[in-house]
Amino acid sequence: MNPNTRSRCVLVCIAFIALFSVFSFRLIYLQAIKHDEYAGLAAEKHVYKQIIHAERGTILDANDEVLAHNVPVETIVADATHLNNRQAIVDLVSNELGISSGQLAEKLGSDRRYIVIKREVPASVASALREKLRAANLRGIYFEHDATRIYPNGSMLCHVIGFTDFEHHGIQGVEASMEEYLHGQDGYRYIEHNRAGQEIVPYRGQERAPRDGYQVHLTVDLSLQNIVENEIDAAMQEYSPQKATIILMRPQTGEILAMANRPDFDLNLRSEAKPEEMKNRAIIDMMEPGSTFKIVAAAAALNERKLRPDSTIFCENGLWNFGGTALHDHRAFSYLSVRDILIKSSNIGAAKLALSVGEQKFYEYIRRFGFGERTGIELPGEINGLIRPPQSWSKISISRIPMGHEIGVTPLQMTMAMATIANGGKLITPRIVKSITTSEGKTISSLSPVVLRQVISPETAREIGDALRGVVSDRGTAAAAAIPGFTIAGKTGTAQKVDPHGGYEQGKYVVSFAGYLPAEHPEFVGLVVLDDAKTSKPELNYGGLIAGPIFSRVAEKAARYLDLEPHEEIRKAIPVERVEKPMPTERVRKAAPVERVALTNALHH
Repeated sequence: MNPNTRSRCVLVCIAFIALFSVFSFRLIYLQAIKHDEYAGLAAEKHVYKQIIHAERGTILDANDEVLAHNVPVETIVADATHLNNRQAIVDLVSNELGISSGQLAEKLGSDRRYIVIKREVPASVASALREKLRAANLRGIYFEHDATRIYPNGSMLCHVIGFTDFEHHGIQGVEASMEEYLHGQDGYRYIEHNRAGQEIVPYRGQERAPRDGYQVHLTVDLSLQNIVENEIDAAMQEYSPQKATIILMRPQTGEILAMANRPDFDLNLRSEAKPEEMKNRAIIDMMEPGSTFKIVAAAAALNERKLRPDSTIFCENGLWNFGGTALHDHRAFSYLSVRDILIKSSNIGAAKLALSVGEQKFYEYIRRFGFGERTGIELPGEINGLIRPPQSWSKISISRIPMGHEIGVTPLQMTMAMATIANGGKLITPRIVKSITTSEGKTISSLSPVVLRQVISPETAREIGDALRGVVSDRGTAAAAAIPGFTIAGKTGTAQKVDPHGGYEQGKYVVSFAGYLPAEHPEFVGLVVLDDAKTSKPELNYGGLIAGPIFSRVAEKAARYLDLEPHEEIRKAIPVERVEKPMPTERVRKAAPVERVALTNALHH
């Protein structure tokens, strides 16, 4: 062979080898190095990741009555890259769904692959639209199964349950605090479409099933809640207060049996609710408790063994100058036993009880009863209240705080303090959630009572309880709270409202009653609070005459529902002359400004 021919053959071979090497390298580059990238691009054209929404868990009461559940609906979405006749689709879809054609055309004008057209479409409407799209051979509109949250009891328990947003995330109440359990875990599936946008079922890809949310069982009993709701509505109608709260709880376990606030709102019409209607005042409102707080001073003195229940204290005949400021009683008392200081609700007597233990020790008991810290209930937004340390007290604070002055507490904190007396001196964490289960009934979590601390001895709790039984008698300030057949222990409170601009609002009061029954072995503790109740006569605007009777009606119906056995007939006489008269209004010294300590001059009984 000619050498030149051989050279040309070699060059041609080299050229072919180089060419095939380039193709081979390119093939390897595309198949190995760039595979994932190009596979993703191809999938974007034909593969769609469909989210399979988990069903939100149901909320139930203590007897498995449904409080919040889901109703199936569909979400209508569009893939703009699959639309084959935009104008026809706009005309049909806007007409079927009742939305503006201009608004829909604007939505579909982009090239986005996921466009939400309308949420919470009833299944029947979605089905009709699906059939009409199929009949007209219109493509690019898809249907996702979803659910909407329904609250069958409307406004009942609205502040406890809370609600969800359009993404099914909990807002307020148990819906928010139990979000981790209620929400569940969404699943997904990859769907491949042909060029016409139709699913290729044999090529359906990876799929993960959703995990539905757990069921949350509350401690609330809907029947007891209904009793409370009816009575608080009746109180609103009779007295037209600015706001009101009623709480029922089991003192041995901390279980909340009922909790209602006014104003309220319908959970199914939450978009129409005003901010003031959406507040759970049981845990976010700060009030000065008035004379209900006297149980703390009495408990401190008895528990420290400074005094005995029958020890007598001189109550200065109704007027005592302490720290350069006059402290009044509603009546002129001379000597009163510790027991009678509570029964007669003496401000001077309560002040001297606190003085017997001293500022620091009295402050320690206030904190031991749980004031100044959150109770730990499973509801969002709870506040601490306002308790100042002794170094911030004025020289008259030790005489004012024992009667519920210069402090801020929540209704729930006051309920827990009374429960501490009722259960033998233990501070219990309140509970609104009873258990968490799967939809099949398997228990995920079951909450048991949590004792935070022994606040006072069982003996001291019994001694205070004996005195509180006298409060609900013809000798005490809460004769109107009595229930025939049951012994009631409780305490009234009447506190003048703080004026936001300084001083106090004349003629406006926060009236309350906290109590429990049966006094010998308490089944439930209750608190009634009315803010600025309107009465026909000023002399009727007291806790014993307003909150006491409301408690009596609630407790009587609750006792009947719980099948508690009556054993003693108690007269329900309400002698007005025995009800405490108000102490004169007095201004608080500048050393304790209203804006710092949320003061209220109290009629403290």
